[in-house]
Amino acid sequence: MRVLSVALVVALVALAAASAFAPRRPSDEDMDRLMHAGASRQQRGGRSAARFPEEEKDAAFWRAGAQQRLRDARQRQPNTRRAKNLIMFLGDGMSIPTLAAARTYQGQLQGQPGEESQLFFETFPYAGLSKTYCVDAQVADSACSATAYLCGVKGNIATIGVTASVVESDCKASQDKSTHVTSMMHWAQEVGKATGIVTTTRVTHASPAGAYAHTADRDWESDRDVIKDKLNPNDCPDIAQQLITGETGKNFKVILGGGRREFIPEDDEDEEGVLGKRKDGRNLIEEWQKDKQARGAQHRYVWDLDGLRCVDFKDNEYLLGLFESSHMMYHLDALQAPYNETEPTLTDMVRAAITTLQRHSEGFVLFVEGGRIDQGHHETWAHKALDETVQLAEAVRAAADLTDEQDTLIVVTADHAHTMSINGYPDRGNDIFGIAGLADDGFPYSTLSYANGPGYRPEEDGHRHDLGEDNMADKDFEYPALAPRGSETHGGDDVAVLSRGPWAHLLTGVFEQNYIAHVMAYAACIGSGATACEDAGAARRH
Repeated sequence: MRVLSVALVVALVALAAASAFAPRRPSDEDMDRLMHAGASRQQRGGRSAARFPEEEKDAAFWRAGAQQRLRDARQRQPNTRRAKNLIMFLGDGMSIPTLAAARTYQGQLQGQPGEESQLFFETFPYAGLSKTYCVDAQVADSACSATAYLCGVKGNIATIGVTASVVESDCKASQDKSTHVTSMMHWAQEVGKATGIVTTTRVTHASPAGAYAHTADRDWESDRDVIKDKLNPNDCPDIAQQLITGETGKNFKVILGGGRREFIPEDDEDEEGVLGKRKDGRNLIEEWQKDKQARGAQHRYVWDLDGLRCVDFKDNEYLLGLFESSHMMYHLDALQAPYNETEPTLTDMVRAAITTLQRHSEGFVLFVEGGRIDQGHHETWAHKALDETVQLAEAVRAAADLTDEQDTLIVVTADHAHTMSINGYPDRGNDIFGIAGLADDGFPYSTLSYANGPGYRPEEDGHRHDLGEDNMADKDFEYPALAPRGSETHGGDDVAVLSRGPWAHLLTGVFEQNYIAHVMAYAACIGSGATACEDAGAARRH
């Protein structure tokens, strides 16, 4: 069991004595509670508090590291070749505090203090900050933000692939084709590049839908959703239909994620016995297959890990994989048998996608979403949110291994932030999921907490809930929240943009989120704006 330092105890006592709200010294019982919380951290194995490395006491250690970083930066030359391939990795809800906490979690899994660790994409040479607000909202959702970073235009909250002249749920306004904006995927298809989407959410969810859909409401994933809002699906086609029959969606070479229910009739069961949602009787999976047959193209539909492993990637041109009725499972849940034999990881899907897309000589554009980072945060499940972030980093590593930095621009970013914070004065190496210390009321508080959400706990017998009595090692533990909400909200922070490859140096500084799409299009010489191919020097070097 970890023992608190004398200095920390003295500081806690002094802080408690100075408090105007709870002016009392921590009792023996208080300290027992804190010690108990520390014991539970030890029981997690590999993530208990660790001492910092001895060499960090020497100034030479820090000077050497900084000088090496400086040498690397001075030698770095911008890559101004044309990007043959574009890959965007989107950590949904991956705020900057999420990055800091996730790198610590990753390091602690490896038996390190953790803070010094780096997620793979944090090694990328270029970094910037993206401003995420919507035209009509201070804090973004995943729909308006997808329109920004994929289509290059900011829109209104809850709308996808349309301008800000369309407001949420306004079906009539969205019927005006002049309001529709196209994505990088569409621009890439126009010049013969292969395209694909990969996500751990439903493939009809807001973020991936930004690649192909035009809708006034992100919730119109199937025709049932449109009908529920007392509207006609013939006037406003649902998102699943647009993916299978729309101008951009029908030409994707790769579609991998969850969401089978949006594609099959409400009276039909999927491969795992779950009923579909569609009221129009259409089986869009079968329609996808018939379309590819009509084109004479090799294609595969798969629904589990075995099916994905059996794909002949040398010959297969189109790949549709729908691995769950709704969202794919959290990685921490999928580790449990039998799901570890049926559920592909994000890395599995990325490898399959790139292997399929690399068959095309003109190059490709791929969108990859780690979507359950966001959903873990909404539940104040910090364990799951951070683990999903680490999984995203591993998928980026796989993409980097399969491609060449000289001709492939990889951009890693987020659509919006969340309200999770890292707080207190925990020791170096303290379990990122653990207790930071005692508050002025004598009760422990956690290092991670949220501004709002289901983790809110009302007072008990006139005092704050005692976290020392909780099992904070549980992957489903709801971290404390200040205000009660059934679902924690997004945050309005700027988010990180990390990149490597051709023209990545343009993604530095602080910029509007829609700028990202324009830089990526410029690098690959697609779209209607300025392109790198207009640069005579870039053209010669290519």
